[in-house]
Amino acid sequence: MPDIPHASLGQALFTPRSIAIIGASDDPTKTSGRPVLFLRRAGFAGAVYPVNPRRDTVLGERAWPSVAALPEVPDHAYIVTSTELVLDAVEECGRAGVRVASILANGFSEAGPDGMAREARLREICKRTGIRVVGPNSLGVVNVHLRSMITANAAFAEPELPPGGIFVASHSGSMIGALVSRGKERGIGFAGLVSVGNEADLGIGEICMATLDDPAITGYLLFLETLRQSAQLRSFALAAAARGKPVAAFKLGRSAAAAELAVSHTGALAGEDDVADAFLKDCGIARVETLEGFIECLPLLSRMPVAARGPARVGVLTTTGGGAAMVVDQLGMRGVNVVRPSDDTFRRLADAGVNVGHGAIVDLTLAGTRYDVMKAAIDVMSSAPEFDLIVAVAGSSARYHPDLAVRPIIDSKDGPRPLVAFLVPEAPQALALLTAAGVPNFRTPEACADAIAAAFGRRAPRAIPAQPAHGEAAPAGGRLLDELQAYALLERIGVPHAPVMAIEVGQALPPVPLAYPLAVKVLHAEIAHKTDVGGVVLGVADAGALARAVQTIAHDVAERRAGTTVDRVLAQSMVRGLGEVLIGYRVDAQAGPLVMLAAGGVLTEIYRDRSLRMAPVDLDTAHDMIGEVRALQAVAGYRGKPPGDLDALAAAIVALSGLALLEDVRVAEAEINPLIVLPAGQGVTAVDALVRLA
Repeated sequence: MPDIPHASLGQALFTPRSIAIIGASDDPTKTSGRPVLFLRRAGFAGAVYPVNPRRDTVLGERAWPSVAALPEVPDHAYIVTSTELVLDAVEECGRAGVRVASILANGFSEAGPDGMAREARLREICKRTGIRVVGPNSLGVVNVHLRSMITANAAFAEPELPPGGIFVASHSGSMIGALVSRGKERGIGFAGLVSVGNEADLGIGEICMATLDDPAITGYLLFLETLRQSAQLRSFALAAAARGKPVAAFKLGRSAAAAELAVSHTGALAGEDDVADAFLKDCGIARVETLEGFIECLPLLSRMPVAARGPARVGVLTTTGGGAAMVVDQLGMRGVNVVRPSDDTFRRLADAGVNVGHGAIVDLTLAGTRYDVMKAAIDVMSSAPEFDLIVAVAGSSARYHPDLAVRPIIDSKDGPRPLVAFLVPEAPQALALLTAAGVPNFRTPEACADAIAAAFGRRAPRAIPAQPAHGEAAPAGGRLLDELQAYALLERIGVPHAPVMAIEVGQALPPVPLAYPLAVKVLHAEIAHKTDVGGVVLGVADAGALARAVQTIAHDVAERRAGTTVDRVLAQSMVRGLGEVLIGYRVDAQAGPLVMLAAGGVLTEIYRDRSLRMAPVDLDTAHDMIGEVRALQAVAGYRGKPPGDLDALAAAIVALSGLALLEDVRVAEAEINPLIVLPAGQGVTAVDALVRLA
């Protein structure tokens, strides 16, 4: 059967006319008894069919022995049976023509070989019958507006959930409950929520894509434990951006651990979380670090355009210096600049009757509790060209006079600059007023700074060219090329290297058409890090020194790497330039191909001064990467020094990233370290290269 079009998929997922609960229990205290209870308690208007062959009724309603016995084919089936019965239930639903099934049970890919085999069979059923599946491990799918509570999540026993515009997709079912309860407490409502579980079939990207044209949905929150089906997630993010619907993500696993099988510096510098961060930024998805910031960030993202190049510039005004200082500290920790108002802005403040000191924080003191003073200060700062965003910090008055304290902020919400509020005291009434008015507001300085940094950290989402199917993931292992073979691949993609030749060990030294001095290196496909085994001699000045270097390398490598015979060495002209960089390429099993630029040489891994993008990239993106590596200021004409050829460096980054597009060879990992940056107009030159094929 063909795939269901998005409109039909969205209807079956979130606006079903009929729902079957397969394995429904008559006991409302059991997990399998909750879906029928929740649907009825919420007032779902469609048909609900409990399916249980061992009972005539479930919670007072007629029960049906099978899907085939139902009076109609339900749009959506929620399978709440034991793991052993799931596959038969999906098969029956698929044969009957059910469009979508959500699966509660665990015991699939997370449960070892048997579970992985079970999940493989589930995918085969989906492919054969055309049914689409949410899960396994899914606590369900909820449409708050239509009261479609297809869920076993105990949090939905909560009465009168406020509807809103946020759609949540989460790997964690329990996190959905946390967001619902915390959101209700803050007066933040949701349009829909889905617990995606294992994503054996439907992934977050495809599920969210099916909801994009729902006018009730204004933005998306993604709670991610990992990245799966990354191409679909990227497609969704681009489509959401085109519709003006912001997307924020909370991604677990901030670990700097490298991929276990990585043999390059690129692997060590591009661990799982680094790749996820690069992928999310590449998709235009704002990544937050705090739970409060996650819940509260969407109103700010809706009002802020994607940041232009250059540092973020934030203005802060307050009625309480201490409260504002907390925000300033948190912003500074995240690399966001709090900007002192210009002399002209201070003059305009004085002209408006706002008399303040000339520090970075515009402290109104108790005078700021007056409407006219706060309003005038916001108006002046919002129109000042030195700011990209204004933070208004309110003190105790927000709790004791909530309307008076936040009224000038609410009345200024449509000014020329985005405006956010942080309330220092616990002030639920004032927060509710701000939320109802659509003003971005925050309970804690950490959440306020987190959301601001995430908003400024976004980049415009970037579409990437279609890649060969093998670009999706690189299997473990693979064959290393020797350095000469690696240079041949670099020549093919257009990255220049220093002149080289191979020399046979034990043979008479051939004529050497290379300029001295030379670097001499062991040439062996199994030796990635040559210096570690005594496989490099530098500064070889003449033929006699070359002959000695060949023998030294053969001896030292054999001694340090037992069982290794050195048959060949590589001689290479040494090159001097203005600086050294590393450019690397790696295929991540989940996110796909990526390219990295870093400070080169032996200190690369120590300083972790690098920039990552998903591959391939264009020249503009490559120049952005160069601007993000601090060490490269030294070759950009810093303090009058001669500039390096950064255009040639950008071209080399683009060329290496193009490995993602090769159809006849599948590169898992490639690295040039170092790439010598020559003076402007003279190019770049690779003097070491590593390539691992998948």
